[in-house]
Amino acid sequence: MRNMFFPMVILLTISLAACKKSADGPGETPQTTSDNAQKVRAYIRDLGFPDNQVVENQHEFIAEGDIVFPKDMQVPAGKVKTEQFYTGSLVSASNVTNIRLKIDASMTSMTSEINSAIAQWNSLANCSINWTIATGSSYDVIIVNSNLGNGVCGSGTFPSGGRAGGTIRINKAYIAGNSFAQRARTICHEMGHNVSFRHTNWSAIGESGGIAVPGVGGTDASSLMNGGQCGSGATVLSTKDKQAAQALYP
Repeated sequence: MRNMFFPMVILLTISLAACKKSADGPGETPQTTSDNAQKVRAYIRDLGFPDNQVVENQHEFIAEGDIVFPKDMQVPAGKVKTEQFYTGSLVSASNVTNIRLKIDASMTSMTSEINSAIAQWNSLANCSINWTIATGSSYDVIIVNSNLGNGVCGSGTFPSGGRAGGTIRINKAYIAGNSFAQRARTICHEMGHNVSFRHTNWSAIGESGGIAVPGVGGTDASSLMNGGQCGSGATVLSTKDKQAAQALYP
């Protein structure tokens, strides 16, 4: 009896261990467990993003396909200020005048497109947004190549703690066949998310509600910040894009 009992115990132990490993294996939906992640999730809801438009990964939430919220981000204190457009979280006056962008080695082949996008934001009159290329180890935002799957050309990260969103991801292989202007447009668009802009055409493409910048309301078919137009959208900031940037960052 004793000889039969021990093999059964060993078999039962192995079976339980195998079940536990399977439950934690790849493909499982990451669980929001940390206190800060819970705060970030609540903040996303407060911004008006419905749950069915938010995907959770191990380290971040992704809303509307291309807006990233790291789970360790600093969540703004208090309620969202809807009059500040889209997120209610802006880059501080002291940081927006020198947003240091690091070009990851994976993106150096698109340096010209990146410079073109930077030039668009930096050329705005009466606007304090100013991007610079960081050549050292210190930077505010890093732009990297990332396989985001078909249909997603790039993603940006909203600001937090008075700083621009820390990461821009570009699906370089997916946009490689686009024109130079359209590749630069994708980068310029994601940079807009990193300083707080949401999709101008949020209503038309079925996304969550957005609040217009005070004094710059209405739709704008020419907006570079329109979503769902990778490879075919506007390649320059529209008049309303410029007015919105000037209103948020005078």
